[in-house]
Amino acid sequence: MQSKPVLIIRSSLFWLGFIVNTIIFGLLIILLFFTSSSFRLRLARYWSYTNNFLLKVCCGISFLVRGNENLEIGSEIGAAIILCKHQSTWETLALHSFTPCVRWVFKRELMRIPIFGWALALTDPIAINRGAGRAAIKQLIKEGTAKLNDGKWMVLFPEGTRTAPGKTHKYKIGGALLAAKSGYPVIPVAHNAGEFWPKHSFIKWPGVISVVIGPAIASKGRSAEEINSDVFNWIENTMKEISDESRWKR
Repeated sequence: MQSKPVLIIRSSLFWLGFIVNTIIFGLLIILLFFTSSSFRLRLARYWSYTNNFLLKVCCGISFLVRGNENLEIGSEIGAAIILCKHQSTWETLALHSFTPCVRWVFKRELMRIPIFGWALALTDPIAINRGAGRAAIKQLIKEGTAKLNDGKWMVLFPEGTRTAPGKTHKYKIGGALLAAKSGYPVIPVAHNAGEFWPKHSFIKWPGVISVVIGPAIASKGRSAEEINSDVFNWIENTMKEISDESRWKR
């Protein structure tokens, strides 16, 4: 077990590398605004690879993915909707590296962040106003369906906010509604990144993050409530298998 001073130093080195990495790739994406969004997303994938490398070298954090074969059904029909557990900042940095080129759904305020937000706006996302209620849902369904029909994968965090290990929030209906209205399947993803990179924590703890990609959940002819229930049950049951309570309060 490493001492906290050592963990602080290692985490500081990661954040320094992350800032430099984000500035370099952010400026590159901004300067290449005239290229296709798919090309800019490929640059974002290299940004993700670099973050993974920095985490491993600086903090001793790596990850192991199971269930990659479950992404094949989405590839066969053109696209799918990934609904992912949200425990940490990690998944927002790493998802790019082991999924197809995904389009993100996020709060529009993120686009105001200098360089990072400007680059994010150029990756063909859906930026919503969380306070808009039904208007935001309509925007998600309209824009999300159009992207899916163009063969673009979507990714959402159904909990809406990061949730501490051992806890869960009610899953929001937006992702399931998009699936029900568009007819595209949902690919659920569970992981325990919050045990290594906790919410609001500067320190990152070394270890191997477990990621499990679940089997596709059909959406055609089903209600959003049914889909959401299936997603919730699969993710939360899988979380019980991959979680370690001894890491929840360190």
